[in-house]
Amino acid sequence: MNVSRRALLLILPLLVVATSSRADEAKKPAAKKLPRVLLIGDSISIGYTGGVKKLLAGKADVRRIRGNGQHSGTGLKRLDAWLGDEPWDVIHFNWGLWDLCYRSKTAKAQGRRDKKNGKITYTLDQYEKNMRQLAKRLKATKAKLIWAATTPVPPGEAGRIEGDAAKYNAVAAKIMGEHGIAINDLHAHMLPVQKKYASRPGDVHFSRAGSKFLAEKVAASILEEIGKGK
Repeated sequence: MNVSRRALLLILPLLVVATSSRADEAKKPAAKKLPRVLLIGDSISIGYTGGVKKLLAGKADVRRIRGNGQHSGTGLKRLDAWLGDEPWDVIHFNWGLWDLCYRSKTAKAQGRRDKKNGKITYTLDQYEKNMRQLAKRLKATKAKLIWAATTPVPPGEAGRIEGDAAKYNAVAAKIMGEHGIAINDLHAHMLPVQKKYASRPGDVHFSRAGSKFLAEKVAASILEEIGKGK
């Protein structure tokens, strides 16, 4: 047997296996494309993002913006970059805690928070103007939108006034209603258990258990919107 024939006999079985493997791959159903979900928000959303991803694993491709979404002014500057070029199926978003925060250059509290001598980031009127622009821009994406109501401000917070979150939420809720945007009321969800889940007294942030508590509500609201498209 010459060398070329011997080589052919050795290679032939490999070609048969490769062809068979390609045929088997072709018979497999294409992987189901999961709905793309974008989370936009401040450090509160950073806290619940991991939990949302776990709860929606295999049901949605959950992404979050890089870094802190801060206030509505930051949203106006960065929204186009956050949205990117790929379409989103659901966008869950919030601005609020930074908007209603008072800050002073001379304050010693973290973030220069100072509700006694500081200046508010955005008044209610300014916040409404910003949110109207943001809602309009988000509606243009054609994604299903969910507004997350701002979580409560606890007593003793250095740069925020207790009760202001409800005022800012009322402004946002009016705008969302005008645009037919769903509302995930994280404020009402957290208010009764705010003290239980606080990371520490006077802090707007939550413990791991508190972030998990919020994640469950966020995941449920996203699943509800995804279900409406079926």
